[in-house]
Amino acid sequence: MRQFHRFWLCAVIAVAIAGSAVAQAANPFAAPSTLPLQTPPFDKIRDTDYAPAFEAGMKQQLKEIDAITRAKSAPTFKNTIIALEKSGQMLARAQLAFFAVVQANTNDALDKVQSEFAPKFAEHQDAIALNPKLFARVKAVYDQRDALKLDPESQRLLEVYYRQFVHAGANLNEADKATLREINKKIASLETSFQQKLVAAAKAGALVVDDKTALAGLSDGEIASTTQAAEERKLPGKYVITLQNTTQQPLLASLTDRDTREKLFKSSWTRAENADANDTRAIISEIAQLRAQKAKLLGYPTWAAYVLYDQMAQTPDAVEKFLGQLTPATAKKIQDEAKAIQKMINKSGGHFALQPWDWNFYAEKVRKAEYDLDQNQLKPYFELGKVLQDGVFYAANQLYGITFKERHDIPVYQPDVRVFDVFDKDGTQLAIYYYDPFKRDNKTGGAWMNNFVQGSRLMGTKPVVYNVANFTKPAPGQPALLSFTDVTTIFHEFGHALHGMFANTKYPSLAGVSTARDWVEFPSQINENWATYPDVLKHYAVNYKTGEPIPEALVDKIKKSATFNQGYALGELLAASELDMQWHELTVDAPKQDVDAFELLALRDTNTDFANVPTRYRSSYFLHIWANGYAAGYYAYQWTVMLAADSYDWFKKNGGLTRANGDRFRDMILSKGQTEDYGTMFRAFYGKDPDIGPMLEKRGLKPVTN
Repeated sequence: MRQFHRFWLCAVIAVAIAGSAVAQAANPFAAPSTLPLQTPPFDKIRDTDYAPAFEAGMKQQLKEIDAITRAKSAPTFKNTIIALEKSGQMLARAQLAFFAVVQANTNDALDKVQSEFAPKFAEHQDAIALNPKLFARVKAVYDQRDALKLDPESQRLLEVYYRQFVHAGANLNEADKATLREINKKIASLETSFQQKLVAAAKAGALVVDDKTALAGLSDGEIASTTQAAEERKLPGKYVITLQNTTQQPLLASLTDRDTREKLFKSSWTRAENADANDTRAIISEIAQLRAQKAKLLGYPTWAAYVLYDQMAQTPDAVEKFLGQLTPATAKKIQDEAKAIQKMINKSGGHFALQPWDWNFYAEKVRKAEYDLDQNQLKPYFELGKVLQDGVFYAANQLYGITFKERHDIPVYQPDVRVFDVFDKDGTQLAIYYYDPFKRDNKTGGAWMNNFVQGSRLMGTKPVVYNVANFTKPAPGQPALLSFTDVTTIFHEFGHALHGMFANTKYPSLAGVSTARDWVEFPSQINENWATYPDVLKHYAVNYKTGEPIPEALVDKIKKSATFNQGYALGELLAASELDMQWHELTVDAPKQDVDAFELLALRDTNTDFANVPTRYRSSYFLHIWANGYAAGYYAYQWTVMLAADSYDWFKKNGGLTRANGDRFRDMILSKGQTEDYGTMFRAFYGKDPDIGPMLEKRGLKPVTN
């Protein structure tokens, strides 16, 4: 999952406008970093530096905006649009570093800063977006766009700026603008509160186990990790299973004790619904209402309609039609899978009906029986370091000619973080890449990518990007062994990193991953395919003990089982997608919702209440949609699976993993950001409009006809 915070028009550039002498002397964000490619000086940044940097940065940007509006010369592309694009550099530097750390390595002090500044940032954005004099200048330039004879990228930038001003409320009257400002501040505060409560809820929801026998089925390394987690919480003699962000937890596939499985599942299911300080349900109801109010104020019937205006899908109807195409085939596949799993339960001597906490455990038994594949057989071949460097980096080298060299002189925000120079095919430096792999109690769940520095020809900057994951950290001296799902996650997130590193646009607002939700997941989804590409797999899948490559027989089993359990996998995602859409298709006249009741009805009414297949995220811990900007956008993961399946089909038909194919994908997709219409870019690469067929085939689904 990619996460980013959209500052004013995503103008996240790493060139400074000089601040006061005092600020420059005292604050590490007052001037560009002197480290390579302007990487953040985390050895000098203190928690106390962020607040003054935010205050000074906002003040500085408002002065820059004031200078634009006070200009006596007529509005031009250069003195208005380019000036806007260059504004706010100190603020951008501080925000990019802050949001990286507060999501990956937060503490009480940072949480307090985030709570304090969330409404201030919303107010600051409104001060720009709702500035009538500024909008008048932007509109004046936009109205003469045909006569300006701008190059295509500049024309696109002008259109994006104008549309985003209008979308942000620039055409509202002053009374409505005042109302909008208050709504924006409230939403910002609530989203911050949701995120912080959820981190605390995940920590508090961890399952504490007293008896080691209850952990039967786990490997020695996994048990050691639960012991280490208990020691970190000062619970000697106990075992702690920490929660990941999803409903289902990885260890449910291995735990043989059914009672432990049930307890772990329910700990996950109710983590944010315990009527305590970490309960998120009241916040959710209020956010949903406020979003509906904002949408109505801005002329849209629902928040979903408001959000989708600049997405590839464009309308809620298009999203619902797309999801509806997948639901019947998924339901049929789930029924078949459930029958096979219940049969396995009966065969194994169980005298109970299948429950959600049983599914993954017995699905593994079915997998082993049908394909003779045990996930525990795979883990010794997926050691984290090998996967990253001999798998992910190797595939990128074969496709794009880029190379990586680890360096240890760049300061990091946490000791587990690794840093790499990235060199282009001609040997010049392309980017710097950070990797933060392990779960921590003070880390937001999930996996994501973002920039510390955006690449931009206008600013002369090169990308500094990072990936964050939440893999279980091994006990000291033990290898970090991954499931194949974890391996896929690394490849996925690195697809986002490539999108950021290959940014080759003039303007930072259009660069890299600053694109629509249902486009930005496309590069990451297609990059997953290289995890199982034969030449790549054999290069990284090596037994960490013996050095032997993964046996061909085991590879064959992976391929044969590729569509196994795909009904379940897609079902939990479709349920989450529909849950998101139903929350954000509420109209302004809808009453405040009872979260649990709404969730049940939303899934039932969209036919995604699949038996024993829980939604991947419940409303109460659906971070994507309540704090990370994916509201009415979670469908994008499946939409972009369609785009990626089509494109990988093209790769296979044209020689697969080759430099020629990689360069073509880089030039036509990865380097362009949002400089062109998404449909136009896709058709240019694929040759036609998206086709759902390859996606269904990849998942082993067949269309269900009436």
